Amino acid sequence: MKRLCIGLITLIAVVSLSMPVNAVQKPAKKIKIGVSLPTQRDERWVRDAQKMKDVAKAEGIDLKMQVCDNDASKQMSQCENLIASGIDILILAPHDATSAAAIVDNAKAAGLKVISYDRLVLDSDVDLYVSFDNYEVGRLMGEYLVKRVPKGNYVVFAGAPTDNNAKLYREGALSEIKPLVDKGDIKIVSDQWITDWQPTIAMNLTQNALTANNNKIDAIVAPNDNTAGGVIQALEQVGLSGKVLVTGQDAEDTAVDRILKGTQSMTVFKNTKEQAEDAIHAAIKMINGEDVGATSKVNNRKKDVPSILLKPIVVDKSNVDEVLIKSGFVKVK
Repeated sequence: MKRLCIGLITLIAVVSLSMPVNAVQKPAKKIKIGVSLPTQRDERWVRDAQKMKDVAKAEGIDLKMQVCDNDASKQMSQCENLIASGIDILILAPHDATSAAAIVDNAKAAGLKVISYDRLVLDSDVDLYVSFDNYEVGRLMGEYLVKRVPKGNYVVFAGAPTDNNAKLYREGALSEIKPLVDKGDIKIVSDQWITDWQPTIAMNLTQNALTANNNKIDAIVAPNDNTAGGVIQALEQVGLSGKVLVTGQDAEDTAVDRILKGTQSMTVFKNTKEQAEDAIHAAIKMINGEDVGATSKVNNRKKDVPSILLKPIVVDKSNVDEVLIKSGFVKVK
C-alpha cells in the first residue's frame, strides 16, 4: 500500500510538471509584419493593401504599412522607421528596383528577412519573391495583338524605367511583336517609357505618336490598365477609340468597363488579392521557420531568389463575365 501511494504521488508530480499552468503562461508574442508599397494611385495597389490588412486581421497579425507615393528616398526613410519599430519581417514592393537594394541591406543588418513583393528588388539578398510571371504577362499582351493585327503600325509603351516588372512586360510583348517587325509586317512607330506609370504621360505620348503618323496607328501596347486609360483618352480625341487595339493588365474596374464598352481590347488578369494573401501567409511561415512552398527561382543579378509566381490570364469581352464578374473579383455597378 505504501509503495502504491508513493507511485501515485510520483505520477501526479510528473503530470503536474508536464501540464501548462495557464495562470502563469505568457501570451505568445504577436507577429509584426512591415509592408512598404510604392503607391495607392492605381486601383490594383489599393486592392493589395486592403487584402493584406484583411488577412493580417484574420490571422491576428500586427501589420504596419507605409506607402511611399512613388518616391524612392521616401521609401528608404519609411522602411528605416519600420525596421526601427521592431517588425519581424519586411514585405517590400520597391518603387526603384535598384536603389531598394539598400533597404534590403538595412533589414538584413537588423536580422530581418525580406519578401520582395510584386516587383523584384535587384542586386539584393531578398529571401523570397511573391509575384506573377511578368515576362509571360507581357508576352500575353503581345500575342493578343499580333493574332488580331498581324500587320500595321504599332506603338509600344513600357511602364516606369525604375520598375523591373516594366522591363519584363516590354520584353515579353516584344518577343511576340519583334518577329513580325523583322518580317516587315509590323512597324513600331513609337517606343517609349512612361514615368511612374502616369496616365497623363501615356496620353501625351499617344497624342505625339498620332500626330507624327497622321493618326495611322493600328495597335498600342499599354503596359497596364491605368496607362491604357490615358492612351484611350488620346484616341477618343481623334475619333479612334475602339478602332485601335489597346492592351492593359491588372483587371481594374475601369478597364473592365472599357472592355465591355469596346474601347479597351483586353487586360491581363493577375489575382492580386491571392498574391497579397500569399505574401502575408509566407511571411508568417518564414517567421515560424516553416517552408513557404516556393515553386521556382528568379535571378535578381545577385542570386536565384526562391519565388512564388501566380498565373496570369488574358481577359477580353469574350470571357470577362466568366473570369472577373461571376468570380466576384469585380462587381457590376
